[in-house]
Amino acid sequence: MSNLKERQGDAIASQADGKSYEQVLVALRRVIRATDLHSKQLSKHVGLTGPQLLIMRTIRDLGEVTIGTIADHVSLSQATVTTILDRLEHRNLVYRVRSTRDKRKVHAHLTDDGAELLGRAPLPLQDNFIRKFQNLDQWEQSMIVASLQRVANMMDADDLDASPVLDVGSVLREDGWKGKG
Repeated sequence: MSNLKERQGDAIASQADGKSYEQVLVALRRVIRATDLHSKQLSKHVGLTGPQLLIMRTIRDLGEVTIGTIADHVSLSQATVTTILDRLEHRNLVYRVRSTRDKRKVHAHLTDDGAELLGRAPLPLQDNFIRKFQNLDQWEQSMIVASLQRVANMMDADDLDASPVLDVGSVLREDGWKGKG
């Protein structure tokens, strides 16, 4: 707790000398760095990207689930989810089955290997953030949302497509896994 108070004191001192922007840039850099480090740890330990982990967790949590439902749940397009599922299926972590009742629907499932890998995977970075954020008072949550939206605007990022996944790089980037064949 004293560490937080020290940083708040530094922020107040920085504001007094007209350089509060430096504190904002340092805070942004810390968020980016934490996200990058978590992504590297995830790739190193289980060979997954953040979006791959979220999609696999969604399949596990929802059971027999369509690609559209996965896309809605993780806030990615169906095309992006399909591409990620292609990679996971190539690695034998998921499989897809066409519905017997409605041939237009395809359901995704975890394989045993996928379930085992998911059991070893660290929690997504945003899980810890969400828990802490939800414990804040409503006024503080609103203040953070408004401030971050303003920062995104100041960085000309209003129109960038983004999902609520704390991850760096493209959602479709390589996961570092090299399969045979």
